[in-house]
Amino acid sequence: MERLKELREEKGLSQVELAKLMDIKQRTISHYEKGEREPDFQTLKKLCDFFGVTAGYLLGFEEF
Repeated sequence: MERLKELREEKGLSQVELAKLMDIKQRTISHYEKGEREPDFQTLKKLCDFFGVTAGYLLGFEEF
C-alpha cells in the first residue's frame, strides 16, 4: 500500500508513531507499506478514519 506511506509521511509520522496510534507493531506498518501484507478489516477502517480516505483509495483502487 504505497498510499499508506505517502499519507503517513504527509502527516509527518514515523512508522513507529503510526503503529502506536493504530495499536499494532511497527513491522506490521512496514509490511503494509511494502505490499507484503494487507490489513484486516478493523485496521483498514482505523487507517481510513485516521487519514480521512476511503478503503478504495488507500488500497490503490481509486483516486482521491
